[in-house]
Amino acid sequence: MLSDADRRRRQQLGDAAVALGLSVSAAMLDRLMDYLQMLQRWNKVYNLTALRDPDEMLSHHLVDCLAVLPALQRHVAGLAEGAGGGCAGALRILDVGSGAGLPGVVIAVLRPDWHVSCVDTVAKKASFIRQVGAELRLPNLQSLHARVENLDPTMGVYDVITSRAFASLADFTALSAGVLAAQGVWLAMKGKLPTGEPAQPGVQMFHVEQLQVPGLEAQRCLVWLRRAGP
Repeated sequence: MLSDADRRRRQQLGDAAVALGLSVSAAMLDRLMDYLQMLQRWNKVYNLTALRDPDEMLSHHLVDCLAVLPALQRHVAGLAEGAGGGCAGALRILDVGSGAGLPGVVIAVLRPDWHVSCVDTVAKKASFIRQVGAELRLPNLQSLHARVENLDPTMGVYDVITSRAFASLADFTALSAGVLAAQGVWLAMKGKLPTGEPAQPGVQMFHVEQLQVPGLEAQRCLVWLRRAGP
C-alpha cells in the first residue's frame, strides 16, 4: 500500500505526464512508482545516484526523463510518415551509460512496443536494471554490462542511441557509432544548450530543442545528431 507521500508523488507523476501531453495508464504509473521505490532501496547499498531524497529522485530523474518521450514520439511519427505508415514505430533504443536506468527504464515503461537496451560498464548498475526488468515485468527492457564501444553490431544495431550526462558529444557519438543503424540518430540529454561543444567529425548536429520539465526549475535540452551526408 502506498504511503500518503507516495500517493502524492504518484499524483505528481500523473500530472507531469498530462502536462507533457503523454498518455500514461494507471498500470504505467504503478510501474514507475515501483521503480522509484526500487531505486530508493538499492541506492542505500549500491549508490546508484547522488540523490537521496525521493522527491528529488522523482523530479530530477523520473519526471526529467518523462520529458524526452514527446520528442521521441514525434521522431517515430516522422519515421512512420516517411515509410508510408509502415512499421517504423517498432523502435530499437540504446541508452548509453544508463546508470540506474535513466532514461531507459522510463522509456521502456511508457512504450512497451519499443525495445530498450541499457548499457553500463558498472556491474552493480547493470544488475539493478536487470532486476528492474524482472520485477516490473518489462520484456522490452534489456540490461547490458559492457563498454558501448565493445558491443557487437552483428547482434543488432539501434534506431536511436540516447545518453544522459554520459560524456561529451564527441565521445558519445564516437564510442557508439558502431551500433547506430544506417539511418539512426543520436539523442543527447543535456542541461544548458551546447555552445562550442563539437561533435565527432562526420557527425551533424541537426536539431537542438529546449525542454520544459514540469516542476523542475532547471535548463534542459535535447541534442539530435546523425551521420553527416557525403
